[in-house]
Amino acid sequence: MDVPIWIWAVTIAVVIGFFVFDFFTHVKTPHEPSLKEAGWWSIFYIALAVVFMVALGFVWDWQHAGEFIAGYTTEKALSVDNLFIFLIIMTSFKVPKIAQQKALLIGIAIALVMRFAFIIAGAAILEAWVSVFYIFAAWLLYMAVKQAIDSFKDEEPEMPKWVGLVRKIIPASEHYDGDKWKILENGKKVWTPLILVIVALGFTDLLFALDSIPAIFGITQEPYLVFMANAFALMGLRQLYFLIGGLLERLVFLDLGLAFILGFIGVKLMFHALHENELPFINGGEPLLWIPEIPIWLSLTFIFGVLIVATIASIIYTRAKGDDAPSTVGSAAGGPEAAVAGVEGTTPEAAEDTDAAPVASHEPDHR
Repeated sequence: MDVPIWIWAVTIAVVIGFFVFDFFTHVKTPHEPSLKEAGWWSIFYIALAVVFMVALGFVWDWQHAGEFIAGYTTEKALSVDNLFIFLIIMTSFKVPKIAQQKALLIGIAIALVMRFAFIIAGAAILEAWVSVFYIFAAWLLYMAVKQAIDSFKDEEPEMPKWVGLVRKIIPASEHYDGDKWKILENGKKVWTPLILVIVALGFTDLLFALDSIPAIFGITQEPYLVFMANAFALMGLRQLYFLIGGLLERLVFLDLGLAFILGFIGVKLMFHALHENELPFINGGEPLLWIPEIPIWLSLTFIFGVLIVATIASIIYTRAKGDDAPSTVGSAAGGPEAAVAGVEGTTPEAAEDTDAAPVASHEPDHR
């Protein structure tokens, strides 16, 4: 069914309300969240997504409820992998721990607004030109192969090169004052580096959407469900950052698992494109109705199965390697020199600032 405008309006208002609630209850008073706080709020947002799925099942139907939870799970899994870059950005810009929540929340809010524009544009393109599924499928298959190859490389994740240019575009001070936007420097009001961090986080997440948006359109073509899956995944991303920061280095098979998921969705999209075919050089422009459509239950089973296997395999592997020592948010597991490479004006010595964010080591020993 078509989702009425008023439901869109109410939904967007509620999502904005959650961001405002987050700001006034957690971010307005600068502090470094404890593992307990991050854990409980992560559970809250995951439970909220499950409640939304159940409500969809009763109000709409269970087919769409399944599409939502499959899309949400995919977005959540991809966002975990993206936290590596977030950690590097935080360390490279030497963000004080008490200011990290504000940077994350506003950066994520910017990303959600831009993703909304992507989703609406993508839905309009799909409705006007169904053959774009071929492009989405080819892109996801390419990304799946690339991610699988990269997962076997013994390399630290790198800062996106364009992030270093942010300093040239937006002039800012080298100094912070808690989580303040501006400080008085040489008699003038100037931006603190926090503005650079927020822009870097927002646009970095937008680049991640080039993978995740086509992937979720491969699960459901309903724009409302695509938006809600993205909204729920991003709303809990701030808490997940603080909760899982010290555990990222143990998920050594996550990249490989995500490669399988992207490849599966790429095949699913290709099957759908062939089933709805309009290209004249394929079967004379007629749909290939004998091509099966992959059902949502199979997508759910595959996505959850791969994530479970990747997680269990990672735990078994790290324990076998003797890497199961306790890890906490706030301990730097990787070298700061690797983290700061690529940000102009940042030195390895500066990264030793005790207020800088931790960088999780991403050394998949199996590669």
